[in-house]
Amino acid sequence: MSNYMSILGAVGIAGIAVAITGCASSVEPPTSQMRAAESSVQQAVSSDARNFEPVLLNQAQNKLADAEELIDDEMSEENYQKALHLLEQASVDAQLAGARAETAKAKQAVEEINRNIESLRQRMNGSQ
Repeated sequence: MSNYMSILGAVGIAGIAVAITGCASSVEPPTSQMRAAESSVQQAVSSDARNFEPVLLNQAQNKLADAEELIDDEMSEENYQKALHLLEQASVDAQLAGARAETAKAKQAVEEINRNIESLRQRMNGSQ
C-alpha cells in the first residue's frame, strides 16, 4: 500500500508539474509585426512627419514602445494580443502621419508654384 501511495504521489506531482509548465509556456513574440511597425515609424520620420504631424507620430512611437514593453514581459497570450493590437495601431498611426506629411509638403509645393506663376504673370503684364 505504501508503494502504491508513493507511485500515486509521484504521478500526482508529475501531473502538477506538467500542468504548471503548460500554463507557463510562452508565446512567440510578434517579430514580423514589430518590424512592420518600426518600418512604418521610420518611413513617417523620413517623410518629415515630426514637422507636419508630430502628435500622430508621437502616438505611433508610444504605441510601439508600449508593445515592446509587453513583449519584454512574459509573452502570455493576453500580452501577445495586446502587443499585436498596439503594433497594428502604431503602423496605421505612422502611415497616416507619413501620408499627411507628404500631403502637407505637396500643398506647400503647389502654393510655391502658384506664387511663382503669379509673379511671372505680373512681370509679363508689367512689361507690355
